[in-house]
Amino acid sequence: MDFAKVLPMAFVMVAGPQIISAFFFATSPSWKKLSASYVFGAAISISLVVGASYLIAKGATSGSEESESGLRPLDYAILALLVFAMVHNYLGRNTSEPPKWMGKLQNATPKTTFVLGFLLLGLFPSDLITSFSVGAFLAHNGDAYWQVLPFLSLTLLFLAAPSLGVLLMGKRAQMVLPKIRDWMNDNSWIVSEVVLAFFIVIILSG
Repeated sequence: MDFAKVLPMAFVMVAGPQIISAFFFATSPSWKKLSASYVFGAAISISLVVGASYLIAKGATSGSEESESGLRPLDYAILALLVFAMVHNYLGRNTSEPPKWMGKLQNATPKTTFVLGFLLLGLFPSDLITSFSVGAFLAHNGDAYWQVLPFLSLTLLFLAAPSLGVLLMGKRAQMVLPKIRDWMNDNSWIVSEVVLAFFIVIILSG
């Protein structure tokens, strides 16, 4: 069940401006359209990046040999990316203020949120590294591509959580969501570090 090992990485995918944007859209007047297009854009970009890394890793795995430690060159590449992600995440831990570009989202349209979801979840450094690591890990272990689906589904569920909160709580969400958003903004880097370290241990022990 290698797909279960990568599920915690879904939290790393949404930590930061990704989930903050989701909260922003969920508290806007047109939250249904904006949130849906944002999640849809993210779904496409994550699928493309993970799929590409899976295919690349599949080819690299077939021609690689294990070292004395039991690790293959691909493992070292994944480990290097994960360490880089941890350093990047740690250095950005004190960035409590949202990015300046988020202030321009007040007049966002579904097209804007779709593009943002595609770019944030596909090309944002930490997400690019995470998606590549997940795809490569599953390919390296000989798993079928469909085992990416639980990771993808959980990531999208996290992104949709704020809008689902509005759907369930109604007006109360306007009071609850900002508090959750602020906690995520202040503490998500800690959880991300733990998850990344956990994944590194999984690779080293494999």
